[in-house]
Order: sequence, then structure tokens, then C-alpha cells
Amino acid sequence: MTDKKYRTLEDMDLTGRRVLLRVDINVPLVEGKVRDTTRIRRIAPTVRRILAAGGRPVLLAHLGRPKGRRDEAFSLAPLVPVLRSVLGVPVHFAPDCLGEKAERAAAALAPGHVLLLENTRFHAGEEANAPSLARSMARLGDIYCNDAFAAAHRAHASTEGLAHVLPACAGDLMDSELNALGGALTTAQRPLVALVGGAKISTKLDLLGHLIGKVDSLVIGGAMANSFLMAQGHAVGCSLVEAELLPTASGIIEAAAAQNCALVLPCDIVVAPRLAARAPCRVLPVEGCPAEQMILDAGPQSLRQIKEIFQNSATLIWNGPLGAFEYPPFDAATTAAAQHAAYLTRAGRLVSVAGGGDTIAALNVAGVADDFSYISTAGGAFLEWMEGKELPGVAALHRGPA
Repeated sequence: MTDKKYRTLEDMDLTGRRVLLRVDINVPLVEGKVRDTTRIRRIAPTVRRILAAGGRPVLLAHLGRPKGRRDEAFSLAPLVPVLRSVLGVPVHFAPDCLGEKAERAAAALAPGHVLLLENTRFHAGEEANAPSLARSMARLGDIYCNDAFAAAHRAHASTEGLAHVLPACAGDLMDSELNALGGALTTAQRPLVALVGGAKISTKLDLLGHLIGKVDSLVIGGAMANSFLMAQGHAVGCSLVEAELLPTASGIIEAAAAQNCALVLPCDIVVAPRLAARAPCRVLPVEGCPAEQMILDAGPQSLRQIKEIFQNSATLIWNGPLGAFEYPPFDAATTAAAQHAAYLTRAGRLVSVAGGGDTIAALNVAGVADDFSYISTAGGAFLEWMEGKELPGVAALHRGPA
């Protein structure tokens, strides 16, 4: 038995039992073809563990936003061949996630085989967390296993409701996410540094407010840094700024100082007249942004400062880029900082945890995604966990029936 607040697969007798496994395989589709198999590959260990223990995995998942009605553009059927290839076992498909056809398919599922059910969001009761829908889904399994950390911030029938109907546990991916992210904040080796970037302060207010009480250093990058620079009295030209949040930025700066958290902003900047790949750019001191220019990346001095902080830290939490990394050469600071963090991680000198869609994309651009200690595939759930919020899908595992 585990000593955690929630049960894991190790705590369950799976022999001959149908495991209703909620997974996150919300992957990009282009002309009916899966463009990125990352999320499918991440669920493979849980599925294989269930099969090895004699269980029969019945997969529940969503795709896109069909708004509570059947829409073939969001069908999970195109994922079946990819699942077969990744898992190396027969994968069957049911045209619904409840009802007679789905129940027959689940009852007929042979040992060593996997069943994928149709998109849970084809039913309006999914996002409404309707107890009646959870009970209908529960007829397809004997045990409920939630392996979809990326959807755990949603109180939906398949992510929260089912845990109150069936014996519930966390899958391997869910368990590893909770261990990595919990450890990054609560039991992290110190010094602890967080790098938070992105376009807008407004999307990360709760995160910043929570982190300044937890970390030793907080590096702020991306366009959101512009609002902090402006709050300090610096001109930022025609850069993206949330002028209405300047008092908020000033408050965060003051709170960080009061809590002895070193708030790190760019000391030099890369500016250009427009946001475009290979736009003419130059490096200037942070005090020198011309009126007709926009800040699109952190400069080399800022990068040296960030590298030094990484070198003097034991744990790094990373969410968001330092610049407009989608448009070279404004990917330079993000790429160099990521490569340095990866080098320190490989050398055993830094525990590095990263998460969020833009973050993963930036680390892939830098070629170091596989070198970080842990990368979370979750977006909103990763942010809400780091903000200190309780995630409904996780909390329900604590309270699920025995």
C-alpha cells in the first residue's frame, strides 16, 4: 500500500477487472491525422501496468470543444491506429462513452486488449459534472483510474464525478505529475528559482503571488516583463503592456521585497520595430527603449544574470519563455537559458521542472526537452497547481469510495 492521500494502481486488485481509465489524449489533428503523439506516449506506462496486472483498460478521453453535442470533427476514432502503434496491443473503439453499444464493447473486452470510448464531451453532462452521466459511465468499469492530470483542474463527470461512484485511484502519469510538482514547491532543495514568462501578467497573477512566498528568486520574462519595467519608470516604446495592471506590478515588486524574494527583470533588452522573424534588431540598456521600438527578448547581460542564478540554485521551476521565441532571433535568450538549465541538470547540479504548452514548445526549439528533470504536459492544471489551488480531479481521489 502507498502512504499517499490517494490510492495508486499498486493499491488496487486489477485481475480480470475493467479499469475505466481517464486519460488526456487531447492531441492536435490535421486532416484527420495525429500531428503530435506526445500525450499518447505519456499514457502508455499506465495502460501497460494495467494490462500486466491482468486488468482490462477502458479509456475515457475528450478531444477539443464539441460543446456537448456529437461532432465528428472531434471524434476520437482517428486516434485508434496511433494507440495501437504506441501500445503494441489490439485497440478497439466504441462509438459512445455510455449506453448499450459501449456497455457491450466493455463487457466483451478480452485480456490484453484495450477499448477506447468516444469523446466524453459529446455529452452536455460531461462539463456540467452531471451525476447521472457519471453513473452511466461507471457501468463500463469496475475501477476508476484518473491518469489525466492535464484535465484535473476541471470538475467534469469523467474527471471528478466518477471518483465518487467507483473505487478510485491515480494512474502512473497522474502520480508522477503530483510527485514532481509537489516536490518542486513543498520539499524542494534550495535555493529555489522560478522563471515565469509569457505575454500577460493578467494570466499569471495568482501564480506570481503564490511563488513570491515560496521561492528564493523569481525571474520574469516575456512581454509580461514590460509591465514591470514600466512600473519601475522605464520607457518601453510600443511594446505590449497591460497599463491597467501597473499598480498590480508595483505591488508584486513590493511584496517580493517584503518576503525576501529576489525579483529579476531584464537589465538589457533586444528591440525591433516590429514582431516578425528576422526583423532588424539591436541590444540596448533597459533604460533606452526608443518610442518606435518594441521589446522582444532579454539581452545578453540579462541572460548572464539568469545563468548565474541557475548555477547558484538547486531547483528550477520554469513556465513561459523569456522572449518571442516563435520568431528568430527573439528565441535567443530562451534557448540559451534552457540549454544552460539542461546542462546543469545533466551534471546533477539542478532539479528542473517545466510545464505549459509554450514552455514545452520553447524547450523543444532549444532541443533540451528530454534533459529536464520533469516536464509536465499539463497547461491550466500545471498553473493552478503552482498557484496553490486545489484541483477537483485530484481532490476527488482523496474522497472516492473505498
